[in-house]
Amino acid sequence: MKNGTLSFDRPPQVLQCDQTLSDIQQNLTSPADLEMLASSTQILTSNPEELTAENVTTAAQIANTLLLSPNATETVRVAAVATVSQLLNASTPDDSQENNATLGLTVTLDQLSVNLSQSLNTSQSQVVQPNLVVQSAQIPAADTQGVQFTSLSGTSGSFVADRIQLNTNVSTVVVENGFVADALIYIRFTPEAVSGRQKPSNVSLGFVLYQNDRFFRSRRYRRGRATIRVLSASVRGQERSVVPQHVEMLFRPTMMNGTSLYDFACVFWDYSLQDWSTDGCSKGNASDGVLRCFCNHTTNFAALWSFREKYQYAEALDVISIVGLSFSILGLVVTIIHHIKVNFQKNSRGVQNNKDSKIALLCIYLSLLAFIITFLSGVGNSSTQNNAQVQVNSQTNVIPGSDEHVEPDQGSCSAVAVLLQFFLLATFMWNSVYGTQLVLLVRTLRRSLPPHWTKLSLAVGWGVPVVGTAITLGATYRVDNPLGYRQEEFCWLAALDKAKRFDFGKPMFWGFLLPVGLILIYNIVLLVLASLITCRTDPNLKSNNRRSLWKKSSSAFLCRSYWVCLGLWGTWCSSLQDTPTWSSASSSASVQQHRGFRSSSSSRPEHRASEPPCCGLLSTSHLSASSSTTQSTVCGRTYGRRPTPSPTET
Repeated sequence: MKNGTLSFDRPPQVLQCDQTLSDIQQNLTSPADLEMLASSTQILTSNPEELTAENVTTAAQIANTLLLSPNATETVRVAAVATVSQLLNASTPDDSQENNATLGLTVTLDQLSVNLSQSLNTSQSQVVQPNLVVQSAQIPAADTQGVQFTSLSGTSGSFVADRIQLNTNVSTVVVENGFVADALIYIRFTPEAVSGRQKPSNVSLGFVLYQNDRFFRSRRYRRGRATIRVLSASVRGQERSVVPQHVEMLFRPTMMNGTSLYDFACVFWDYSLQDWSTDGCSKGNASDGVLRCFCNHTTNFAALWSFREKYQYAEALDVISIVGLSFSILGLVVTIIHHIKVNFQKNSRGVQNNKDSKIALLCIYLSLLAFIITFLSGVGNSSTQNNAQVQVNSQTNVIPGSDEHVEPDQGSCSAVAVLLQFFLLATFMWNSVYGTQLVLLVRTLRRSLPPHWTKLSLAVGWGVPVVGTAITLGATYRVDNPLGYRQEEFCWLAALDKAKRFDFGKPMFWGFLLPVGLILIYNIVLLVLASLITCRTDPNLKSNNRRSLWKKSSSAFLCRSYWVCLGLWGTWCSSLQDTPTWSSASSSASVQQHRGFRSSSSSRPEHRASEPPCCGLLSTSHLSASSSTTQSTVCGRTYGRRPTPSPTET
């Protein structure tokens, strides 16, 4: 392949397919078969995504040796440049040996660009590959005012020979009408150097254009998604007067969808620092999507630019959402007031009974209320950034720290996201605590839990959400980059990657969905345990109205099922337990008699308003030997089998 096109003018070669890059490197000591070794190297690097750092290092060293070899033919150079072009597509982690090898290769390419035309005894020569262009020229110094090297835009995104132009005598930067330049460099010589010559002499010019900065690993500039082209220029003449007076460059950055240019810096690669530097360079304007740079020397140049996202901010909550959430807040406030009045006032009877369950219900109400209030008042990001085009300051030339600019955090949106995560996790956690309490009461047939359970439930109900929120915040949040934790469009946990796809590494998954999923699984286990206990059939339990008993058990089971599985909606189901409907023992008894149940009035416990119904859970059972009646108390209501009448009664 030459100049980006296939060539079949040479006879086919017989290659050794079992060779590796290490084998080729060992055989480079002899000048024989360089063409075969160069072709084999090109084939072995044709799949750059499969190359390791060691492979890239070895291939770079082979290409470097081939290009420096005095016995290298044009075919060898083309194959070596094609290998370098393929290495620019390799994706390997940062490696010091690889960096040294590739940086040494850039120096060799600069030398090749200056010497190529002279070695071929031509005025111009070029080698074009998809990711790399090497242009060489020899021009009379007295016949030129300036030289311009241009790479025009194309549809493929790769370099093509017919879109690489070299103008050897121009006085200013010129781009033909109808064409767009992706990269351009203009070199102007001093007038004295052109007019004050007694004998003609040639100036050797060399240009190397890289598709990306793969060979220039920087520690000062972190590149993520931006494509940075590197353009090298070298000038060599017989006299010092041919040193260029002015070097001007144009770079057209490729902006991603939904982004805009924020700032850029004009730099050159300093081999002593092994990093980019701005010494001797300045930047111009950035009009028409083109970055203009000026330098007073020739070397490897680039324009390091940064962009920022254009966000589509979420619209404000509509009237229906505001009204619905307002009714939810009102309902929760009424529920909390009634719950405290009935269960926690000093004159309430039975305050100490089932205290843990009452505290758990209150915490569910409070956490859900706090979540809705926070969501309603602050879920929209109030610190929105301006999506208008930023005016680049040409007076400063500072290397950006990254290719993506993120506005520093204002604090308010991140605080809202933290509160939303905490209160929602607390709501789910307290539902699990409440369900655990009920299962423990049912399994042990007690009316209260151990004394230490109150402190334990408070520690778990509030402590686990605090720990989960703190871990998520500490692992992902940074003041200079808050979007690792939250989203910019609205104040909630980050969930999508740069391609707007769901990312399992974002805090939305492991900081919220994963713990909530574990809580729901635990609640399902509680549901199964409660069902196994409450749904066991006791042959001693009888009812005159089987349909009524079935309906009562079904409604109780559905109530607990919705509470356990859905969690949040259970707060409303549980709040019904505090309504005055359940406080009337006489009405409860009348309902029982109306549905055909036989009640034992002598053993029926008083049904107090402070004790919530257990929805069909069996609390105690005993056998009354004196009356030969089997009785069981369910939810404070005593059901029994009628005694067998004696012959005398008959």
